[in-house]
Amino acid sequence: MQVNRKPDANIIGNAWCYVKLFPAGIGIFLLIARMEKQTRNSFDRLQQRFQEYFGMSGTCIEAPGRINLIGEHTDYNDGFVLPCAIQKTIRIIIAPNHTAGCKLVSENFGSVEFLLTDLVQGPQWYNYVMGVVAGLIRKGKTIGGFNMYIDSDIPSGAGLSSSAALCCGTGFALNEVFNAGLSRLELAFIAQQSEHEFAGLKCGIMDQYASLFGKSKSALLLDCRSVTHEEIPLNTGAYELLLVHSKVSHNLAQSAYNNRRAACEAGVEILKQKYPIRSLRDVSQEILSAGQQLLGPEIFRRCNFVVQEIERTQHAAALLKQNRLREFGLLMYETHWGLSRDYEVSCVETDYLVELATTSGAVLGARMMGGGFGGCTINLVESAKFDELKSGFIEKYFARFKKEPDFYQVSSGDGVKKIF
Repeated sequence: MQVNRKPDANIIGNAWCYVKLFPAGIGIFLLIARMEKQTRNSFDRLQQRFQEYFGMSGTCIEAPGRINLIGEHTDYNDGFVLPCAIQKTIRIIIAPNHTAGCKLVSENFGSVEFLLTDLVQGPQWYNYVMGVVAGLIRKGKTIGGFNMYIDSDIPSGAGLSSSAALCCGTGFALNEVFNAGLSRLELAFIAQQSEHEFAGLKCGIMDQYASLFGKSKSALLLDCRSVTHEEIPLNTGAYELLLVHSKVSHNLAQSAYNNRRAACEAGVEILKQKYPIRSLRDVSQEILSAGQQLLGPEIFRRCNFVVQEIERTQHAAALLKQNRLREFGLLMYETHWGLSRDYEVSCVETDYLVELATTSGAVLGARMMGGGFGGCTINLVESAKFDELKSGFIEKYFARFKKEPDFYQVSSGDGVKKIF
């Protein structure tokens, strides 16, 4: 099956980076055509695999992972976050099979079958899919059996929200093929609930929202109380976003992530006794300081980080609007050390990567990204010094931890979309 698609704006943008390699006015359109053909062939290959497994054609959905520039652990506190979707994605091909059974094939995790009448939480990777199916059924939508093929280039365990991408892509796909008529916002809440109920992770709404609403060349200043956003231009100029993977994998459901959320909620309940607040979004530094004795040292540290981070995120968005990247980078460093010392969700490996970035002379800002306990740091790196920085990181990180970090250059992309 041939896929007819208009040239992607990001492909065109990338092509302009190479225009100097070609004689003026000649090579650029050939390059665009070549890159577009490569993308089309990739989706054709997925459709071919689907046909090999299931003997039918399907609908293709692409769902991105996300990065978060700043605003960590604020989403479940009604705060602000500044994520963007990225051009690393999960690709899903789906078709109804007119039975009561669901058949899934994943390139990374193998194949499985389950019944629509047997949506039970467990340790399986396909929990995320079952949770979304259960969410649509709970909304009163008629969902039949389906065949699904899943492929991904989102690194697992790197803090890029591959689980949210899978949930959002699944919801979007089911919404499409079963004509459920749900909005993107409704799908975001269903995806979030899937992670709560079927994966045991009490996450906020940021990951799902970014995957569904992302825009190329923009970050989203998301108000997690109103669940609305403002698009913030992301013009990094001579700098680029680089993720450095510590090679420390995290399992948030089995870590202290849920405990951090519980500590924030406990702090709010204590402060509510004296102040008319709903969440840490309503807490000023003055209120927090006045309540320090009531909170105790640990809960105070957790709440203190969140209150500062909510304010820091709004300031960071304002700096990006003005293209003040150097000051923005300093806020990234502030966030990291708050996460490490007050929120205590970093680890020695990610702390070391940020220390390397600080002394490199090529990084405006760096911090750990995601829920914590490993994964990636996000770095705002001078493009011209990328190779030098990479080799230095590899040498020093290996000398200390006897393993090499992985590197991912990322750029902002669009949210979940139908390919064909």
